[in-house]
Amino acid sequence: MDSRIEAACSFILQSPPGEINDVLNDVRNIISDDETLEEGLLPALKEYNLEQFITVDVPGTEHQSIISEAARLPASEDGQERWIDPRSKTSFVFNHLTLDASDPQPFEPDADAEEFRSALEKAALTYLLAHFHDGAASVFSKQGTQNQYILQIVANKYNPSNYWSGRWRSEYIIDLNENTVEGKILVNIHYYEQGNVQLSTKHKISITLPSAVVTSPPSNAASKILALIETEEGKYQTSLNDTYHEMSEKTFKGLRRALPMTRQKLDWDKVLGYKLGAELSSSKGTFST
Repeated sequence: MDSRIEAACSFILQSPPGEINDVLNDVRNIISDDETLEEGLLPALKEYNLEQFITVDVPGTEHQSIISEAARLPASEDGQERWIDPRSKTSFVFNHLTLDASDPQPFEPDADAEEFRSALEKAALTYLLAHFHDGAASVFSKQGTQNQYILQIVANKYNPSNYWSGRWRSEYIIDLNENTVEGKILVNIHYYEQGNVQLSTKHKISITLPSAVVTSPPSNAASKILALIETEEGKYQTSLNDTYHEMSEKTFKGLRRALPMTRQKLDWDKVLGYKLGAELSSSKGTFST
């Protein structure tokens, strides 16, 4: 059973965007023991949810919040993990199996960091609305560190009727002590109509903030930081589009032969006839006298 659980965890961690429930159902058929399955897969599900920036509907709010390492609060004395939604100033319990939030409680943010964090959040939500069809953004003040903030964006697009799904994740650490923005973009796409093609990319971004940005009022500084991020993400989007075009024109065409060795298209309606004719010819040659 241990080897099967280990293999199942590997499948979970490699699940394409929006398809983890399909993977879980397939794994359940293999393990045939729901109690053992849930207990064994929980660590992998937790890792997957954190890495993929899974979103959750926070009770009492009308928006989604991101589940990530930045959203996790230090464990309480009873060992219970809680997560924060900085936008609504709420902490909650999160179930990694059902993806539900519960037990919402007020959360008191760092008063010294809240003005700039809130300004970054407002600018991030404006950026999200302008550029992403379906997404969520969260901004956290980095726990235990002054003047550092974490901006996370995730956008999902699931289209199972056309056999594809995709997820965009980006994360930026904004350091006002060093006047820098260090970030990464991760894109995962799965296309599976009559095949199985996956794209997984990671792109790092490094921005030096002009002193004029850092010394601006929080709302102005936040807008300028998001404008710099917008420029970098736009460049990366353009490079992805160029890559798709090249793959379509060159890479995928090179992976398969346009015509068989005969240079003629195969008539699939007659393929059984081809096989039967070959067998008859072989038999005739064997038994002729």
